[in-house]
Amino acid sequence: MTTTNTRRPFSQILLGRPLDTAAAPHQAIGKLPALAVFASDALSSVAYATEEILVILALAGAAYFFTSIPIALAISVLLLVLTISYRQTIFAYPGGGGAYIVARDNLGELPAQTAGAALLTDYILTVAVSISSGVAQITSAFPALHPYRVELALGLVLLMTIINLRGVKESSTTFAIPTYFFLGMAFLMLGVGLFRWLTGTLTPVTGVTAMTAAVQPLTLFLILRAFSSGCTALTGVEAISNGITAFKEPRSRNAATTMLAMSGILMIMFVGITLLAHAVVAVPSETETVISQVARSVFGNGPIYIMMLVATTTILIMAANTSFADFPRLAALHAGDGFLPRQLTFRGSRLVFSWGIVGLASIASLLIVVFRASVSALIPLYAIGVFLSFTLSQTGMVVRWQKISRIRPGEEHLLHGAVVRYDPRWRLKQVINALGAVMTGVVMLVFAVTKFRDGAWLVILLTPTLVWVFFRIHHHYRKVAAELSLAGTQSVVAPRQVITLVMVDNLHASSIRAINFALSLGQPWTAVHISIDPERTVDLQRKWVARMGDRPLVILPSPYRSLTQPLLRHVRELRERQPDAYIHLIFGVLTMESYWEQGLHQNSGAAFRLAFRQVEGVAITNVPFQLHHGLLADAPRPGGE
Repeated sequence: MTTTNTRRPFSQILLGRPLDTAAAPHQAIGKLPALAVFASDALSSVAYATEEILVILALAGAAYFFTSIPIALAISVLLLVLTISYRQTIFAYPGGGGAYIVARDNLGELPAQTAGAALLTDYILTVAVSISSGVAQITSAFPALHPYRVELALGLVLLMTIINLRGVKESSTTFAIPTYFFLGMAFLMLGVGLFRWLTGTLTPVTGVTAMTAAVQPLTLFLILRAFSSGCTALTGVEAISNGITAFKEPRSRNAATTMLAMSGILMIMFVGITLLAHAVVAVPSETETVISQVARSVFGNGPIYIMMLVATTTILIMAANTSFADFPRLAALHAGDGFLPRQLTFRGSRLVFSWGIVGLASIASLLIVVFRASVSALIPLYAIGVFLSFTLSQTGMVVRWQKISRIRPGEEHLLHGAVVRYDPRWRLKQVINALGAVMTGVVMLVFAVTKFRDGAWLVILLTPTLVWVFFRIHHHYRKVAAELSLAGTQSVVAPRQVITLVMVDNLHASSIRAINFALSLGQPWTAVHISIDPERTVDLQRKWVARMGDRPLVILPSPYRSLTQPLLRHVRELRERQPDAYIHLIFGVLTMESYWEQGLHQNSGAAFRLAFRQVEGVAITNVPFQLHHGLLADAPRPGGE
């Protein structure tokens, strides 16, 4: 009786069963899970945005902390402008892409690649900063884990990578619970805090040591620094416009609704936490975060306070998921246009851009290792790129509205692959986008100037470097396409002579299979042996005569023990004699069941492929000889056993 082996491969156990391409529409997600997938970065920023404002204002003294409220309101106005603008972008570009697509279609390739490079960099930094920030919360609660913060961060990156490789629906389900848990706890804190404030029972926080004393007067530049630092609350706002294709139909409407919900929640929480921070006289401290101070004043030191800290820690870690959702999609758009490796456009077994997910995790992990999972070291690199992309996106929409203004009422035009019509409100929408471009441009410049020496110089240098790399890749693909093109060439479809060489290292079952393959082709062939060991060559010649008779065996001496050089010389001599002929090299290769067993063998095929990659007219065929454990077990043993 035979039994069927139904054991699933480890990859399927880890990532899930492969999904058919036809299942792609069923992997789309609704508005509620999409809020968890695409908004976790933006929503998590309320955990530190208010604190970033107070850190800068502390340079002028605690007496000026009240200015955090108008600064938070100003940032909320900017958020409102961005939300309205990106809703317009979502309906204008239902295929997704955000700043990259808008800049490409309206400003040209250079601004588009600049926006893309800035966004991709920011997504990588989001993973590194969010994970490191979450680990910092964990090590604050458990100081014994502090020496292992890098290992903890890498473990969390690996966990998020695996979850995202399982597919969009899997990740949305996994991350929805912690995201909504944080939202519930945050609104509970705001509700209870507001009630206690209005009833006069909210007391100032105690036992906190401020991190800095007043060292300079309050100036416009300092206020701008505080404003730009607080604008970290806006990172991740563009994520939904990049991920429209992940939504269920109607995609644009669902994405726009989700963006409104995200912005409304973000605005309420950001302003609310800033107001409560002022009410409890919270101060930036090295030992306790501002949101922890607010929660402690509102809830006391009881279990609800602990739950709030757990929720905050979790959402900071989950914030990295926004990058895992958007980085692969944006990278795939770049790759589809020929500015990144084509492999980034391929979907894995679970219908996600697996190469993009793995690439993001790898680079973010490298940053975590280099910067030792230090939030203070990583944060100066953060947010500059996203505001550069904001500015380019808004500017691109200004240009788009100008193009639409030239369309007559009732007419339809095909503009960059989308049907556009005259919009009577184009001037108002253009003004909104122009206002957004100016505001985000100012924030970006303030970021670049104030944080240049702290590490922002690295992003300022990295962005043009990435753009240069993108165009080099694009030039390569265009050059390859031109050389492969049949237009204007003399290429003709006609047969050529084939010179077949069967490489024989030793005469055994694998080499006999390669010879049988050559015989099956029905073409003349020649056996070739590269002689590194003279004694082994003599033994092979003896076996060859006994088994193959007078069939010729060409011996190529290799006095310097090189496998490839003698064969290269021989092939070039053949091509000189017959320049129009193809040279067909046939190798017999051993194939083992496991990777470690395969590693025990010479595996010289890669060396030959590398050696002949620039030699024209050469084809290499590997004829595998599979060795199975069952076959080895049944083989006769020495001595007839």
